[in-house]
Amino acid sequence: MAKDLLFEIGLEEVPARFVRAAVNQLRERVEKWLADSRIGHGGVTAYATPRRLAVLARAVEEKQSDVSEEVKGPSRKIAQDAEGGWSKAALGFARSQGVEPEQLFFKELAGVEYVYAVKSSLGVDTASVLSDGLDGIVHAMTFPKNMRWGSYELKFVRPIKWLLALYGTDVVPLEIAGVRSGNVSRGHRFLGEETAVAEPAAYVEALRSQHVIVDIAERERLIVEGIEALAAEKGWTISIKDDLLEEVLFLVETPTVLFGSFDPAFLDIPQEVLITSMREHQRYFPVLDSAGKLLPFFVTVRNGDAVSLENVAKGNEKVLRARLSDAKFFYAEDQKLHIADALRKLETIVYHEELGTVADKVGRIVALTGRIAAAASAEPHAAAAAARAAEICKFDLVTQMVYEFPELQGIMGEDYARKAGEDEAVAKAINEHYQPRFSGDTAPASLPGALVSLADKLDTIVGCFSIGIVPTGSQDPYALRRQAAGIVQTLMAHELPVRLGELFDLALDIHEQRGLKRSRSDIRKELYDFFALRLKNVLTEQGNRYDVIEAALAAGFDDLTLTVKRAAILLARAAGPEQGEFKTVVDALTRSANLAAKAESDAAVDASRLEAGAERGLHEAYEHVSGPYRKALEAGDAATALGLLTELREPITAFFDSVMVMAEDEAVRRNRLALLSAISRDAARYADFSKLVWA
Repeated sequence: MAKDLLFEIGLEEVPARFVRAAVNQLRERVEKWLADSRIGHGGVTAYATPRRLAVLARAVEEKQSDVSEEVKGPSRKIAQDAEGGWSKAALGFARSQGVEPEQLFFKELAGVEYVYAVKSSLGVDTASVLSDGLDGIVHAMTFPKNMRWGSYELKFVRPIKWLLALYGTDVVPLEIAGVRSGNVSRGHRFLGEETAVAEPAAYVEALRSQHVIVDIAERERLIVEGIEALAAEKGWTISIKDDLLEEVLFLVETPTVLFGSFDPAFLDIPQEVLITSMREHQRYFPVLDSAGKLLPFFVTVRNGDAVSLENVAKGNEKVLRARLSDAKFFYAEDQKLHIADALRKLETIVYHEELGTVADKVGRIVALTGRIAAAASAEPHAAAAAARAAEICKFDLVTQMVYEFPELQGIMGEDYARKAGEDEAVAKAINEHYQPRFSGDTAPASLPGALVSLADKLDTIVGCFSIGIVPTGSQDPYALRRQAAGIVQTLMAHELPVRLGELFDLALDIHEQRGLKRSRSDIRKELYDFFALRLKNVLTEQGNRYDVIEAALAAGFDDLTLTVKRAAILLARAAGPEQGEFKTVVDALTRSANLAAKAESDAAVDASRLEAGAERGLHEAYEHVSGPYRKALEAGDAATALGLLTELREPITAFFDSVMVMAEDEAVRRNRLALLSAISRDAARYADFSKLVWA
């Protein structure tokens, strides 16, 4: 008979940002241990609050399943000696499998006989292995930051205060860091008490009676419903950001939504400042009107019941008043700082010991912005705005507001620049040059913002690569992957006529002036490989198939915009209603490429040696489409280019149907291969069609 298994680790308050990953890890480790231990079950559910991580495994079998499997050993040639007896290798194999030599037998595999043993293992009672299993799971858990306490060797996210371990109604005996397991959990720190859990299935309700909602999804639903109900009642728009909701979710055990207010005079400060202060310092949800304008109210979530909410609101209002007063002071003081003075301060801030100060970086951004603007043929007004924005793009880093709230960099720069009398396009570009700030964020909307954004991100990436800082595995402390994705996104959004290789060279030229620590060619190759992966991710996010992505990238991706267009058109043709017809085009081009591989490189076609009929017809068709095809690609017209390639299907098919390519006459053979090679070289500029997969 199967029984439920409940395991709860009671802790001192865990940082909210660690809780979900920790409880997911606990669930995954329990699932893996049950599977590895051959213990069947009906699924594992995770529960968590700031003070506990718990799992409930339902219908856990009372006994491990028996196992009997054939294990392959050495071949007969190795397993037997000259007299036909067992060799040392065979005897060692028998010992390793726990069987007697006479139990070994031979079986043929792929024409070779091997010695085999049947390895059997009888399952033991689940209860007898639970203690060691749970102990091993706890000791194996890892966290971003660990603690040790007392004289115990265990490192855990926070000190363990209690353990609840039940298999059915029986306590699983366990002791970790001086804490013994039992059937008792603890309720809300102030509203609840210790409570005995009679059986695993009673866990959720037992904690509910002690003012703890352990079900993560239920607690989140209560918070969201409470906020939405308040918004409907007051006619407010309450912004619920996922990251703030996630943090609040793991700060409370019994959520109660309430609201408070603040002095409307604070609304003279930019609302981004007020919202950031509320979110980052107090974990409050800002309140907006229907037009998105901030109102002098806030919403928060109490870790407790609805008793004396008025007093709780007043306490929160008092704390927020102090926070907003600080912000108001910083905002007023920052406006006394002249931009020129702020720029001089950047000369004292080290950006990187090998890449100079922030002022040095700004100098490189200025130079690179000008060169990118020229390469993109930006019109004079946009180029001038970008140049000025590049000069002052980092000045707000020395302001008190950005020092207090780093996430406001750029936002405050835009506001302060506008107040200092800078052109609107310049002020906007200062903010935009940080975009996209995160996955899912938009690219800069204005061209000046896009130009400075490209220069800033490109300088960071090329600078890091030039001194050997290249992301490996999951390590990316300078967020170079995100910045490369931002470059790709910005180039695509504005369809700038600048190739990746040109961008690399522009940045390398500037960094070369200070001296490169590594070979320029090595850096350039690594940059291409790095951006290929970023582009592949972008194309995948757009819904492209892996084979389409591989086919498009194989033709090169220096022109990002054209590469994306080629992939989109390939996908539409390969997966659309005309895919059967398109497959015949692909087959013709692929067959041509396969034979063209035997041609002498860059051999020219001798038209005088072409025979009448299909051979001359293919050459004439190719001559007709090749020029317009190349012009279409150069113009970024991927649809027209593929349409022109499609026109070669019938001439290619007719050519193969009536012409012997590998003719005995060497000159004729070379000429025919040269024709196919010319066609294949042009087709390869669009895609490697052989990589497309057909269902």
